Amino acid sequence: MVMLNALTQEVLTAILKGIDEGIHVVNTEGKTIFYNEVAAKHDGMNVKEVQGKYLIDAFPSLTEESSTLLKVMKTGKPIYNQTQVYMNLHGTRIDTINTTLPIFLGDNIIGAVEIAKDYSRMKLLAERLLDLQKGLNKSPKKKVLKQVTYTLNDLMTVNPDFQRIKAEAKKLAKSNAPILVYGESGTGKELFVQGVHHESLRSSEPFIAQNCAAIPETLLESILFGTAKGSYTGAVDRKGLFELADGGTLFLDELHTMPIELQAKLLRVLEDGMVRRVGSSQNISVNVRVIAAMNVYPSDALQNQTLRADLYYRLNVFTFSLIPLRDRNEDILFLTEHFINEFNQKLGKLISGCEMKLERFLLNYQWPGNVRELKHTIEYMMNVCEANRLRYEDLPNMLRHLPELIPSNQGEMENLSLRKNIEKLEKELILNALEITEGNINQAAKLLEIPRQTLQYKLKKIAD
Repeated sequence: MVMLNALTQEVLTAILKGIDEGIHVVNTEGKTIFYNEVAAKHDGMNVKEVQGKYLIDAFPSLTEESSTLLKVMKTGKPIYNQTQVYMNLHGTRIDTINTTLPIFLGDNIIGAVEIAKDYSRMKLLAERLLDLQKGLNKSPKKKVLKQVTYTLNDLMTVNPDFQRIKAEAKKLAKSNAPILVYGESGTGKELFVQGVHHESLRSSEPFIAQNCAAIPETLLESILFGTAKGSYTGAVDRKGLFELADGGTLFLDELHTMPIELQAKLLRVLEDGMVRRVGSSQNISVNVRVIAAMNVYPSDALQNQTLRADLYYRLNVFTFSLIPLRDRNEDILFLTEHFINEFNQKLGKLISGCEMKLERFLLNYQWPGNVRELKHTIEYMMNVCEANRLRYEDLPNMLRHLPELIPSNQGEMENLSLRKNIEKLEKELILNALEITEGNINQAAKLLEIPRQTLQYKLKKIAD
């Protein structure tokens, strides 16, 4: 039996050592009985400096009240994803996110285990980002952040529907109401939002953009709302993005990646214009216009419960859906010509247009990356092209080796309208999908592998 227990302990230790997370286990006396290398690396310590030692001796800045391990043993209740800031034995500040669990044997607590993630570096980068946002391009008189580089005129299009969207955005920009923007990746959402800010009455005030997917969940709240001194060990008074954007516009991209709990706090700010820093009981009044963007269709986010319905309806005062490039065929060659001229100036070249074979490819390709993908494609071709016109052979390898998109009977196709043939095929596919699904728009959109809103837009075009 003793040999079996020893073997079990040896296997368990080997497993814990192999986990790529910091693991710290203490017994009921508060002494460390297991401490792996990952935890030691997070804490800037050596395993020998912690193993077998009383917890507070190894980490003298902690107390029985502030230590999550000791608190869990005292209460018997687990703690999930809690930030902890402390000093190690060598005086180095450590930031971790801890999940701490009591260890029971029957009804008795025999210790506690902590799984820690180091986010000191991520937090430092996030705080530096806030400081950069705070100090970037400050006007000495007004101390205003001026970060807008694009206007709606930079969103170039000859598509009538997209031109109407731009005209509507220009009118509605004067309002202070929140805006929700939907668009696939690469359709120019941030450019569009900057353009709205530029046209607004807030154009001389701060414009701050934050991608909600780029910051860990545990940091996003403090980035948005700021922190109060003493909210946790080592915390200082720091403004969040709402305070930095006061008087101006806060652009929240990929809103659907924001934790649901945090969306509730965002809703409260939209309702009463008050923010509360993490760890504070004081409300701070802010005057911020929120513009949110998503690259998934809102109804899908609502159905998948990644977007709160009440937040959606609060943001959905003005909604804009940016049309993907494949649905504005006339913009493909128009933008291609624009990018050729742009890179001619940058690269000192004199390339004039595209050969016909390349044009046919550009018009037939679906451009899943939208305008961004087209621009990068033209940039590549402009760098490798040695002729006076861009050629099919200049395409990046990944595009050049796609299944044949150009019909072999080229002579016959030159006598036909490419656009009319594409529209005819598209209409047939849409009508077939609707027939199969008995008119159900959601199911038809899934069959066609396009967003529901895109299908509705195409149906409207067919009806017209």
